[in-house]
Amino acid sequence: MKAVFIAYNQALTEKVEFILDRMKIRGYTRWNQVQGRGSEDGEPHMGTHTWPALNDTILTIVPDEKVKELMETLRKLDSKTKMQGLRAYVWNVEDSL
Repeated sequence: MKAVFIAYNQALTEKVEFILDRMKIRGYTRWNQVQGRGSEDGEPHMGTHTWPALNDTILTIVPDEKVKELMETLRKLDSKTKMQGLRAYVWNVEDSL
């Protein structure tokens, strides 16, 4: 199993959830209204007057065989919505209950 952490402009919430639903990835934890800024480019998402956008994040645990398709689908979404901002990271899951 792998942990996939997805950080994205909250405007993309419905699209990210649609991807998870379509792939039958049911379980996840979402944090709303998260602040941050990209490591290379893009505007900060701070929820302030100057930088009003905010991010949401999702952490989901998926079977190894779904990771490649999930990441490819998220890359496609990011390429279509570059100005919004989306990042995803994959970690190994050593144990769970």
